[in-house]
Amino acid sequence: MPFARSFRVSRTAMRRAYQAAVALSVAAIAPLTWAWLGSDDRRVVADTPGWLEEVPSSGTALVLGAGLFSGQPSPMLARRLDIAAELYRAGKVRALLLSGDNSRKDYDEPSAMRDYLLARGVPDAVIVRDYAGFDTWDSCVRARQVFGARDVTVVTQVFHLPRAVTLCRTAGIETFGVGDDSTKQWAATTYASAAREFFAAAKALGDVVFGAQPVFPGPKETSLSEAQSFAQRDPRNGPQSGPQSGH
Repeated sequence: MPFARSFRVSRTAMRRAYQAAVALSVAAIAPLTWAWLGSDDRRVVADTPGWLEEVPSSGTALVLGAGLFSGQPSPMLARRLDIAAELYRAGKVRALLLSGDNSRKDYDEPSAMRDYLLARGVPDAVIVRDYAGFDTWDSCVRARQVFGARDVTVVTQVFHLPRAVTLCRTAGIETFGVGDDSTKQWAATTYASAAREFFAAAKALGDVVFGAQPVFPGPKETSLSEAQSFAQRDPRNGPQSGPQSGH
């Protein structure tokens, strides 16, 4: 009899352990599911057949920072900028909002992004820099609250796209996303980054649930509307002195 009671307790403990494991598994994938469902039918992969035709016209391409190498955009960031430039040339966006990290004097993502685009013929007057895009949530919230963006095409890599689109939508912006399939050129880096999306999506959901505010929430700016107005007047004009964000 003691053995039978011990066996029954053991089975009960195993059942509870199994239930706990299932609950943890569901909790782990819930943020990713939230991001995927929130971006469903609102994203496309660049360089696939007919991808440009699938992208709706919007006021702004929101390009999210992805690191610098020796002061130059990392390969993944350069690819994001190439896509944004293509969207601009195709008339899909009127202005480009470059959101990145400039938390110290010797590291300036937005300016490096701007220089990259200028070298490829994008007019300075349609480029706006957000120096306080420290993470995706900050970039999306600041795009809406600081720069007044109402509709954006967010540009990033495919593994990041669901979270970026969902966060910008949650921030109150009508959003479509274009992603670079970085597995073609940087498979190892892509898979490592995709694995981190489990944790990044959990943080993102927490930011939304708890109403996290950007590190720098303001003040409001008119630079984006000015850039869009310039593009409406002459969207193919040459480089000029364009608007830029303050810190």
